Amino acid sequence: MSSIDSRANLKRMFEAKSVAIIGASGDPTRIGGRPVAMIRDMGFEGTLYPINPNRDEVQGLKAYKTIADVPGDVDLVICAVPGGLVEDMLRQCAAKGVAGVIVFAGGFAEVSEEGAEAQARLTAIGRESGMRIVGPNCMGFANFANNLPASFHPAFATPMPKGKIGLVSQSGAFGGLSSIMATQRGVGFRHVLTTGNEGDVGVADCLDYLVDDPGTEVILLYIEGVRDGPAFLDALARARKAKKPVVAVKLGRTDAGAKAAASHTSALAGADAIYDAAFRQFGVHRVHSIEEFFDTGAALAVGGLAQGDEIALVTVSGGVGVLMADDAAARGLDVSELPRGTQKKFKEIVPFAGVNNPLDVTGQIINQPEIFEQAMRLVLDEGTYDSIVGFQGAGLNTAEAAATALTMWEALKKDYPDKCFAVASLMSVESQQMFEAAGIPAFREATHATRAMAAGAYFTRQFAQGFDWNPAQGSDAGLEDGPFTEARALKTLAAAGVPVMETRVATSAKDAARAAGDLGLPVVMKIVSPDIIHKSDVGGVKLNLSSASEVESAFTEMMSGVAARAPDAKLEGVLLAPMISGGVETIIGVHMDPVFGPAVMFGLGGVFVEVLKDVTFRMAPFDTAEAHRMIDEIRGRAMLDGVRGAPASDTDALAEALAAVSRFAAAHRDRLLSIDINPFVVLPKGEGAMALDAVIELQD
Repeated sequence: MSSIDSRANLKRMFEAKSVAIIGASGDPTRIGGRPVAMIRDMGFEGTLYPINPNRDEVQGLKAYKTIADVPGDVDLVICAVPGGLVEDMLRQCAAKGVAGVIVFAGGFAEVSEEGAEAQARLTAIGRESGMRIVGPNCMGFANFANNLPASFHPAFATPMPKGKIGLVSQSGAFGGLSSIMATQRGVGFRHVLTTGNEGDVGVADCLDYLVDDPGTEVILLYIEGVRDGPAFLDALARARKAKKPVVAVKLGRTDAGAKAAASHTSALAGADAIYDAAFRQFGVHRVHSIEEFFDTGAALAVGGLAQGDEIALVTVSGGVGVLMADDAAARGLDVSELPRGTQKKFKEIVPFAGVNNPLDVTGQIINQPEIFEQAMRLVLDEGTYDSIVGFQGAGLNTAEAAATALTMWEALKKDYPDKCFAVASLMSVESQQMFEAAGIPAFREATHATRAMAAGAYFTRQFAQGFDWNPAQGSDAGLEDGPFTEARALKTLAAAGVPVMETRVATSAKDAARAAGDLGLPVVMKIVSPDIIHKSDVGGVKLNLSSASEVESAFTEMMSGVAARAPDAKLEGVLLAPMISGGVETIIGVHMDPVFGPAVMFGLGGVFVEVLKDVTFRMAPFDTAEAHRMIDEIRGRAMLDGVRGAPASDTDALAEALAAVSRFAAAHRDRLLSIDINPFVVLPKGEGAMALDAVIELQD
């Protein structure tokens, strides 16, 4: 079946009009009875077919002996039978032409090798027929837009407002928890999709579906580990191009997925670093708690995105105003001062008010309740702010006070439709629901409001940037068989468009002296051996050789000394290059991640790279615009701008080199293990950059 048909069946399953439950029970408390009761009671407008060979009727619905007995097409089958019966049931579903099946049963790849083999057979049935499979070992999904809780989790049985949020979760329990949180807050989900063992349908498939779903405006991802990295990146790229915000929680911050290798890059490329890089590159907003995860998604769905970074803060408490200002600034928002004229006008209203930003209306609001709205309108009329947060203290702690305040907020939202609003106050859950039903994100913690505004501004920045993702784009440069000496590595990279220093290889003292003369003294000498990666560890590097006699002596000493320290290494001679003075030493590397494929690393280089760990990553390939963003992320970025009188570096040449390495890595993802270019020296602006050393390792 083609990928188009596969996507069509996925859509048909998630938006099913006809649903069969195999293993349907007359007891609505049992795992086979819950989906029947939940789907029926939720008001599903499609057709429901209970399958039970021992009954003619299940919970008031006509029952069928087998799936083959069901009249007409079936979009979705919920398979609620024990694991040992699942394979036969799936074969029957495939023969019927079912679009998709949910498998509740566990005992597959999550428990044993035998279980993994059984799961592989289920996957094969789906692949051969084009039938999509959710699970095994999952809780199913809920399409709240269609009143279809295709699950046994009781949280999905509770109706909720029709929402704009699509959630993908690798944990069924978390999907249920999120549904409960949404219900309590009065914010609606559109879809909750749980994936279980991902024998077939995975996070990438669900994300892809939500990108295409016109009713989904915000996407939440709860991830434990991605199985199909390239498909996941493609789906993220589609989400970004569709301008759909993606908020993610990623668990398991370990390096277990990264293979240890004898290169700097692989030593630094922990699994979590790669996920972080992918999220930054593709504009995903990563959060680290369930509370922030849901808070952010709800705020984006309710209030939309701030159209820029400028934020105004209006508060009844100076202390809380400072907290909000600190939080907003730390998150990259522009807490710029109110215009002088605006400050003067509000001072005329409240002479002792704090009128910078935040604007503190003070306790005077007790005597003059109207001054809060006056402050808000003054700021909105005369400032250039994109978003505004109003902290009203305990002023909204009664239903009457909250209703009165809501009238003001609704008027502001109507009068300033291009602004993004949020209210913070010690309010009840009911009041919070009331505000958010009116399209105004509401928070009981003031800094959660600034946090949400920052998330919206982040997405606006991301969507405004040029973005290019074409994983098929690669380099025409070839990659010979290994092992690679430094000389061969530099030659290979030069052919791929990476600037490298001029070098010569010599196999005798006399040849070395002649090569040094051709290059121009002083020179650096390094041992050439496919078996030695870190040359300085065995005495394989000599610097500032300034005469022919020094070069000859160094050759003799190096060959004998390295042979003694590394007796099993094959020595092919020495490499000579001119001494390069000036510039900033950086490192460029490639780590072949087992999930996502080639990831390019950049940071400040030299011998201390593993100590400083001032590095960042990107998935390959990428363009020079992305390379510049990569460069700007490192903590030591100021080094490239010139410090203590040093000239600014040629970051354009650096970006070109990073992009060239990314194309080369993408083209040879099936053979490369790692690349280390350290140091890669960036010369003053206009003078270029060049690789002074390089290591290329191939996969076994």
